[in-house]
Amino acid sequence: MTRIAYREGFKYQLAETYRVQVGIRPAHDIITEYVLLGPTGMLTIMRGYAWDGPSGPAMDTKTAMRGSLVHDALYQLIRLGFLSDADRELADLEYRQICKEDGMWNLRAQYHFAALHLFGGTASLLEAEPEVLYAPH
Repeated sequence: MTRIAYREGFKYQLAETYRVQVGIRPAHDIITEYVLLGPTGMLTIMRGYAWDGPSGPAMDTKTAMRGSLVHDALYQLIRLGFLSDADRELADLEYRQICKEDGMWNLRAQYHFAALHLFGGTASLLEAEPEVLYAPH
């Protein structure tokens, strides 16, 4: 009998590769299996990337989906040590800006940003990276 390896905690999976310009510009290319970030700030999130959508009391609305995708990818790069904790506020600002671009009311976008800024720190720690689980054990 063979086992499977999986991670839990995800609700969404990207159906097409997505590229967006962000304000975080690393000194060198960052390349992971699903997320790439270049020195120009071009963020590429590969098809198949899984994320959990907006966190906390935030609702999974269309105005929050793209922002949550980009935010989760950037936080993952922080957790894995490719970006510093100092980049966390820039990632939070990217979330707010993208949500506003996608039609989220300014007050709601500001509320989400404040919640991320105050409570999002633990999501940027390595311990928050979903562990690999196995079945059967």
